[in-house]
Amino acid sequence: MGGFPPCFWLISPMSELKQQLTADMKQAMRDKDKPRLGVVRLVLAAIKQREVDERVELDNAQVLAVLDKMVKQRRDSVRQFEEAGRQDLADQESFEITVLQTYLPEALGDDELDALIDETIAASGASSMKEIGKAMGILKPRVQGRADMGAVSAKLKARLGA
Repeated sequence: MGGFPPCFWLISPMSELKQQLTADMKQAMRDKDKPRLGVVRLVLAAIKQREVDERVELDNAQVLAVLDKMVKQRRDSVRQFEEAGRQDLADQESFEITVLQTYLPEALGDDELDALIDETIAASGASSMKEIGKAMGILKPRVQGRADMGAVSAKLKARLGA
C-alpha cells in the first residue's frame, strides 16, 4: 500500500501559521463569527488541498505562498466585480482580503523593498534581463507575503534595464 503510516499526521509538526489558523477557526466558531469563520475555513481547505495534491506537510513559507495567492486572486476579483458594477461582491472579496492579510507578515515599504532588490542584485551578480530568474529566485522567499510579486518583478526588471 505504501505511503505514510496512519499516525503520520499526528506526529508531524504543524507549521505555526496552520496552528494559528486552526485556533482562529475554533475561536470564530465560539464567537459565532460566520464571515470570518468562512474565510478561515477557505484558507485551511486550500492548504489541505495543496498538501493532499503534493503529498507533503506545508511549512510556514508554503502556507504564506497559499495566503499570498489567495489575496492576489481576491484583488483581481474585486477589480472585476467593480468593473461589472457588483459592489456587494467586491465588498465581500475586500473583507476576505482583510482577514487573509492578518496572517501575512507586515508589508514592506518602498525603501525596504528597494534595499532588498539592491542586495539581491549584488548577491546574485545579475546584470541583465537574462539573469532575472536567478535574482527572483533569491528575492522571492525574502518578500513572499510582504509585497506584491508583480510589483517586485517590475522593479527588478527596471533595475536590470528592461
